[in-house]
Amino acid sequence: MRFGERLAAAVARRGPLCVGIDPHPGLLASWGLPQDASGLERFALTCVEAFGDEVAVVKPQSAFFEAHGSRGVAVLERVLAGLRDAGALVLLDAKRGDIGSTMAAYAAAYLADGSPLAADAVTLSPYLGFGSLAPALEAAAAGGRGVFVLAATSNPEGASVQRAEGADGRSVAQAVVDEAARANAGAHPQGDVGLVVGATLAELGLDLSALNGPVLAPGFGAQGATVADLRALFGPDLRGVLPTSSRDVLRHGPDTASLRSAARRVRDSLAL
Repeated sequence: MRFGERLAAAVARRGPLCVGIDPHPGLLASWGLPQDASGLERFALTCVEAFGDEVAVVKPQSAFFEAHGSRGVAVLERVLAGLRDAGALVLLDAKRGDIGSTMAAYAAAYLADGSPLAADAVTLSPYLGFGSLAPALEAAAAGGRGVFVLAATSNPEGASVQRAEGADGRSVAQAVVDEAARANAGAHPQGDVGLVVGATLAELGLDLSALNGPVLAPGFGAQGATVADLRALFGPDLRGVLPTSSRDVLRHGPDTASLRSAARRVRDSLAL
């Protein structure tokens, strides 16, 4: 099955929620864990146990694992395998973007069969040009995987690039949307090229009507976005929107049952 099909099936079965695994130092400390690879491992594998058989999509943040060097990357490999075995789709938040053979190497790492870091989908940055992502899109299609491309993020620094207008009057973000729509054209029930659009944006200013793909909406919960905000941004029909919550759920650790219950509450609150 293509990624778009698998994602639609997972959301229908488990609800429209993506939970992040973000083992940053503050959370390790709040869980009473050491700031080293052993603490990282305990944190991450607790999350696998809590979320792997509960939510549709789990999103490990690669940087927090990489910060611990080779031992941290080894933990990430275990997380990817554990979540996959538990039935969750894994979206690796790596935000990679480069050109030529380097982009092809990233694609081989995160999207190729047999790679220990291969996930169901990976986040990508298109700001070296959407065309530079071609090796990743090709690898994803070949392996039944997906990508989520940064389009409109909620950090203040992003607006100067993402909202800049080209010669045709479109914003850079809208050009990204339109390229993703082209890649998804004709796919059913949705394509494999998703977008990342911040749920905390004051207004969207994007036409997503032709996207035919999923939208990852980080910022739900602790960062302030509500269901009403999602509807205001994306319209009343939120099919295809995948809200993401991390801190709002992870603050309930380290107890596995409490983490699982928190994920259920956030998921049930969506009622999309």
